[in-house]
Amino acid sequence: MQNHNLKRKTKNKKHRQMGRGGTRGKTSGRGTKGQNARAGHKKRPEIRDFIKRIPKMRGRGKNLNTGIQSKYSVVNIGLLNKLCKNGDTISPETLVKHNVLSMNKGSLPKVKILAKGELDKKLSFEGCLVSATARVAIEKAGGSVK
Repeated sequence: MQNHNLKRKTKNKKHRQMGRGGTRGKTSGRGTKGQNARAGHKKRPEIRDFIKRIPKMRGRGKNLNTGIQSKYSVVNIGLLNKLCKNGDTISPETLVKHNVLSMNKGSLPKVKILAKGELDKKLSFEGCLVSATARVAIEKAGGSVK
């Protein structure tokens, strides 16, 4: 047996293509020139054009899901019992005058009255949100809620 008579046990692997049709030659399988031939090529998704047209609220950052509405400022009945006289009307304006609350960006704050403390004066409430237990305490003292 001579060298030129020897036959392989396994066939030759196909060599990877080179040149224009291959993945390693000239254009490396990217076709020809243009955006797709460049390194780091990214085509803009078509849907992005539509997304960009939608108006967005800018500057919310990662707090996107927090509410936009301002929170209520809480005032307890016990504090009002010390500050106010019998028969006073309590509204956001009077609470700002008494320096219990401060103005919120030039507008009156939203107020919620809670039932912490005791009330023994007749007070009337206007323009305030009142909790159920606070309403009972106010009406028990002879006051009213509008």
